Amino acid sequence: MTFQQMCTQLLEGLEMTLIIFFLVLIFSLPLGLIVCFGRRSKFKPLSWIVRVFIDILRGTPLMLQLLVVFYGPFFLFGMTLTKEWRFAALIIGFVINYSAYFAEIYRAGIDSIPIGQYEAAEVLGYTRGQTFMKIIFPQMVKRVIPPTTNEIITLVKDTSMAFVLATTPPEMFTLAKQITAAGRMGQGAKSMLPLFIAGVFYFVLNAIVSWAMGKLEKKLAYYQ
Repeated sequence: MTFQQMCTQLLEGLEMTLIIFFLVLIFSLPLGLIVCFGRRSKFKPLSWIVRVFIDILRGTPLMLQLLVVFYGPFFLFGMTLTKEWRFAALIIGFVINYSAYFAEIYRAGIDSIPIGQYEAAEVLGYTRGQTFMKIIFPQMVKRVIPPTTNEIITLVKDTSMAFVLATTPPEMFTLAKQITAAGRMGQGAKSMLPLFIAGVFYFVLNAIVSWAMGKLEKKLAYYQ
């Protein structure tokens, strides 16, 4: 297989990688905020349950969580494991995992806002919802951009974990492994070139993410 053919096949896998990336990002960012509210709730049972939820998700491997989400319905309810469920389980597993990380990032951002701003908003007659949306949330967004960027970069690389559930069509890393296993160079030595090409694609994607988030961070730096 020529270099051009490898790149063409890997670009097909890149499409699936981007689909996974954007779907997980779209759902996990707002879900993380909901989990954050639960974590900060003054209702202790809810706060404790959410805290345990976060600890479990951050303390166990993503690979294990994907397998649990995929096989769980079969063992619990006898559900047939279809190709469609394979992809859905992948997205659900990723979204649940990343929502836990984003929730802790949001919580740190909210807790960093001085208590005086809440008191000032109360004096001005703001409701709790108005205080959060107009005063706290904009500042929280500014403060969590750097750690959120780190998590998004990690997500780009973690899309390679899709191989665990063997989704079809395969994402880029799975495709690179398949090409590597099928292709041979010299006296039976397997070519590592597809993996290196995939590595370059991941690097470029992360460079784009870093550039975009850097632009956003500068745009939100009102007083600098």
